[in-house]
Amino acid sequence: MRLWLAALCAITVASGCAVKTDPPVPDAVVARAAYSHDGPPRLTLFTMISNDTGAGAHSSLMINASQRVVFDPAGSFRKPEQIVVRDDVVYGMTPQLADVYTRFHARETYHVQVQELDVSAETAEKALQLALAYGEVPDAQCSVSTSRILGQLDGIGARINQTWFPRTLAGQFGQVPGVSSRTLYEYDDADKFKALRDYDPEEVAAQSGG
Repeated sequence: MRLWLAALCAITVASGCAVKTDPPVPDAVVARAAYSHDGPPRLTLFTMISNDTGAGAHSSLMINASQRVVFDPAGSFRKPEQIVVRDDVVYGMTPQLADVYTRFHARETYHVQVQELDVSAETAEKALQLALAYGEVPDAQCSVSTSRILGQLDGIGARINQTWFPRTLAGQFGQVPGVSSRTLYEYDDADKFKALRDYDPEEVAAQSGG
């Protein structure tokens, strides 16, 4: 079991999950970062998959409810003073930041399966509150924590069993009626942090007219 966990940690650190501790973030900073998206209440499951082996490497969940966030358990999508993260929840998920988030993970070595499900406002809000209350996730437990949240949602939970494996979770989620799926391939530098280092929210806002 120890060897298996060590191998899992090595895979997840390379792909999306990481050993880290998020610094404290004041409530006022979180409040300023909050973003409400005008689209339908929606859950978007991201699954990062190795191009070499086909193995799942990371799971995360974007939730569009009273605000739009990404639950990025044990994630590495961090840029201090420009991206607000508390307890593995990424706030301020504007269309521009959501695009950066997806492309951050899609690169020469990994592609991203994007599965979307429109849900009721009540279900989306419950998912949001579960994510906000979950707390910081230990490394290599991205799929465990994401499956725990999905497993508590009406109309979804009956199809979701707790799992350590991202592709298993994606398969379960794909069996929920109404889920759509697409796959993003990009062939950028294998160093995913290059795209994040280049991210400048002010420049993106200027380019988008916002």
